[in-house]
Amino acid sequence: MTPPYRFETTITAADLRAQHDGLAAGEETGIQVRVAGRVMLHRAQGKLAFATLRDGSGGEVQLFALAAATDDFDRFGHISLGDWVGATGEVVKTKRGELSVKVLSWVMLAETRRGFGDKWKGITDVDTRYRQRYVDLWTNPESRAVFVQRSRILSLTRRWLEARGFMEVETPIFHPIPGGALAKPFTTHHNALDMDLYLRIAPELYLKRLTVGGFERVFEIGRVFRNEGLSTRHNPEFTMLELYQAYGDYNDVMTLTEELVAYLAMELHGTTQISYGGRALDLTPPWKRATLSELVEEHAGVHVDVGMPLEELRRIATEHGVEVEADYGGGKLVLEIYEKTTETELWGPVFVTDYPKEVSPLARDHRELADMVERFEPIVAGRELGNAFSELIDPDEQRARFEAQAAQGAAGDEEAMVVDEDYLRALEYGLPPTAGLGIGIDRLVMLLTDSASIRDVILFPTLRPEQD
Repeated sequence: MTPPYRFETTITAADLRAQHDGLAAGEETGIQVRVAGRVMLHRAQGKLAFATLRDGSGGEVQLFALAAATDDFDRFGHISLGDWVGATGEVVKTKRGELSVKVLSWVMLAETRRGFGDKWKGITDVDTRYRQRYVDLWTNPESRAVFVQRSRILSLTRRWLEARGFMEVETPIFHPIPGGALAKPFTTHHNALDMDLYLRIAPELYLKRLTVGGFERVFEIGRVFRNEGLSTRHNPEFTMLELYQAYGDYNDVMTLTEELVAYLAMELHGTTQISYGGRALDLTPPWKRATLSELVEEHAGVHVDVGMPLEELRRIATEHGVEVEADYGGGKLVLEIYEKTTETELWGPVFVTDYPKEVSPLARDHRELADMVERFEPIVAGRELGNAFSELIDPDEQRARFEAQAAQGAAGDEEAMVVDEDYLRALEYGLPPTAGLGIGIDRLVMLLTDSASIRDVILFPTLRPEQD
């Protein structure tokens, strides 16, 4: 039998349960409804047959069919787990107290040709869950709940920023030159223009061009692409929130960051005191603020700063298991020591502040500390949640930083930036004092849904090819 081209429902399973769950056992309502969804449980008992139907609302309702009252009863008794079914009937509660639709007529909307797993066990093989998300979402309700929460986080973030005067914008995904972050890009080719283009590694430089153009508070939520390895924290394409606020500095953005994360926690969980991986985590503002050097000393028991002799920093780095490259300057060594000894130990939340200039080519010079910039990273549960700084607004200094990066690229650093002449031209028109922030949405969702892997919060993560 050919499935229909459409089936109009009158109520979702979740709404049906909300409206009628108070019925007494054996009670009939006389209310007729049309429901549709996927069969998650089925059993036939002679002249009775039952099917548990789940729909997109996440709710479930029982279909209750009787041989004497249900059209095409014999076929209903042989439907399979995973079949899509539409049914029309009366809302009742069975004598055993199960809210049901007493089926008068029904139609097969789509038959499943593959085994759909066990309703009670779901899919336990992790690789199958990620590759066949379309099955995972039905058989593992906790997986479905994560993506519902992800959607809420994105929507709430947009509304929260808009309420504070930020305007959402869209900037190019194809870039003529890579920039905005230290990362290896994906390269593609535009045939009509006969030119190489790069999938963006960050929208930063375009968003700051918009601030030059007079949009004083802008943000973008979109995909970025980095040609890097896979891990529980890394996927080659991921979602980034970037925002820029004219007339502010990195202190302003620290406040914005902690308030946004706390707001999202309250909306999702009703509290800012959550748990992650079985360990308590208090997101209540204000968060701790400490410099990178202070935290290294606190956790590794060693003092490091960019003013120390290079040989001493190399010795400390080697003693702590850092693989030192010949071209590492003092700033790079300090950062490597921090990342090796300290970052994963920071349960937080904590704002790690004041980074070396050498590793921060787009951040503004620190107003007090030589060879340092006004930059911070929010660290929560041992992971970097984002990156932010008072933006570098001096075109001459920015050119010098770009050229230093280009020299590193010429020496073989595939993640180094290049000189962006158009961005420098934009700065020459004047960028006011500005603060910027980038937050990895996927890591934020991991945090707020207590998910251990980035693959648990990306619907279709990048995976190695299937093996035959």
